[in-house]
Amino acid sequence: MSDVTEILAAARAGDSAAAERLFERVYAELRQIAAQKMAREAAGHTLQPTALVHEAWLRLGADAPPQWQNRAHFFAAAAEAMRRILVDRARRKQAQRRGEGAEHVGLDDLQIAGPVDDEQLLALNDALERFAALDAPKAELVKLRYFVGLTTEQAACVLNTSEPTAKRWWAYAKAWLFRELWEDGR
Repeated sequence: MSDVTEILAAARAGDSAAAERLFERVYAELRQIAAQKMAREAAGHTLQPTALVHEAWLRLGADAPPQWQNRAHFFAAAAEAMRRILVDRARRKQAQRRGEGAEHVGLDDLQIAGPVDDEQLLALNDALERFAALDAPKAELVKLRYFVGLTTEQAACVLNTSEPTAKRWWAYAKAWLFRELWEDGR
């Protein structure tokens, strides 16, 4: 059992200081994840990795007793919180630019390390939501790979599946998303 899992268990058992210990223990890792994600954002963004971590922590419940079962569950929730924050920011920015037309977003433009503008992020998020309704585990893999920056091996571990299976899921998810984005005319 990892130390994060032990802290989560202590919090569920009523340890009031566990949330603070959890934040201290995972802060550096969350900051690294946020920095990786922010490096992929389009130039000109104003959100900093530290602010993204703190906002995600607040969305996760901050001092409230955590509901996560283990380390993998916690980091999956953190990844989802960061994704939602970035998508919400992109939506707000997009709403300020009324009248701009949608453009084509090919999956090649959405590489894990490449910068993504707001329109691409929103198009990907919409497609990912549709994909999650059809195949939640594969959509979760995309979130972990794309929004958190995990490797296939790391994502397979979080999803409790084999690396070859995760590779097949990744190939399928990329093809599905490419088709979905192409058909939408983005």
